[in-house]
Amino acid sequence: MEFKTFVFYFLAVIMVFAALRVITVRNPVHAALFLVLTFFNAGGIWLLLQAEFLAVTLVMVYVGAVMVLFLFVVMMLDINLDRIREGFWSYLPVGALVGILMLIEMVMVLGGRYFGLDAMPAPPAAQAGYSNTRELGRVLYTDYVYPFELASLVLIVAMVAAVALTLRKRKGVKYINPADQVAVRREGRVELVKMSAEKE
Repeated sequence: MEFKTFVFYFLAVIMVFAALRVITVRNPVHAALFLVLTFFNAGGIWLLLQAEFLAVTLVMVYVGAVMVLFLFVVMMLDINLDRIREGFWSYLPVGALVGILMLIEMVMVLGGRYFGLDAMPAPPAAQAGYSNTRELGRVLYTDYVYPFELASLVLIVAMVAAVALTLRKRKGVKYINPADQVAVRREGRVELVKMSAEKE
């Protein structure tokens, strides 16, 4: 067995184990830490596929930003774990059925003639001066420019929806209208008063 193949199976086993622990562990903080481990191993597999930019982006964005933020939110919230586990057994049959169907579909797709070392050989060695980031940007902004723009619009809609969901009016809380702040002029806030000089 080649060293590269050994590294792939080593990272894949750890990643599958960590992914299973994400959904089976009881403590949400431990689940988030196992998800961090899953992302690290996925980044290592991408490095084996010569996708260095995607691997670094996965580690920096998801592990360095998203998961840290998620950990802070989980630790700051007072989560009642017993209440979360109340409906676990009632949803277990449906979840198991969906998981089995997904497993069958993955076996049918990955076990077909379109996958394997014969149909998908290892990528050739990169030439001198090859930039993975440049090639990814070229493909992204030429062949897939419209799906990329559509994805950005979907993300903007999601951001606006998230902000709109958090804007709940509560009694006893003072709100500031941004339109009123922008419309403010000096005459409405500043008043010049002319006073005569006073002597001691």
